[in-house]
Amino acid sequence: MLNLPNCLTLVRILTIPVFLILLMSGRPGAALVLFVVGGVTDALDGAIARLTDSKTELGAVLDPLADKLLLLSSFCVLALLGTVPNWLTVLVIIRDVILLAGYFTLFVVSGERIAVRPSVIGKATTFFQLASVTVVLIGFVWPGAAPAGVRTTLFLLAGTTTTVSGLHYMVRGLSWLQQRGTPAAPGPGAGTSGSAMGARPQGGMS
Repeated sequence: MLNLPNCLTLVRILTIPVFLILLMSGRPGAALVLFVVGGVTDALDGAIARLTDSKTELGAVLDPLADKLLLLSSFCVLALLGTVPNWLTVLVIIRDVILLAGYFTLFVVSGERIAVRPSVIGKATTFFQLASVTVVLIGFVWPGAAPAGVRTTLFLLAGTTTTVSGLHYMVRGLSWLQQRGTPAAPGPGAGTSGSAMGARPQGGMS
């Protein structure tokens, strides 16, 4: 269902190319403004969905997708500009590729869709990644406002939470798959039923 929160999320996704164009064309001030507007829109669509009880499956997919598209593209461009460490960009890309591949694999293997529920460490990862990009953009506009120590600390925190959350989601996905593959415990009378079924001819249809 395409409600107001979902429309706001779609607008946020559509502004990502504009943000990247501004960033690569040497207009970091405008890019920073658009980035902040995107963050405000993110908080706004979530608040509206909660207050109006209008959460949808589409929104549950679109919202994290918008965050991933923005962060992935931001880290790639900033790494090309030499303002974000390559190792951090690689970690961000690998984590999201593993998550998407894992989600698809679980769906193919089990035939079920795993619920998209961000964990605490996942939310911390998004926060530190967004903070890292924001500090770098602020450094473009006001060079003295983002000391190297602050940037380095945020990069390390973002890299650590990115790695830990990636491993956490892998473990959670494997546990979910293992639970789906565990046979149910036999109920009362199961032995009798099983014996009766065992007495059937081998060629019978089940």
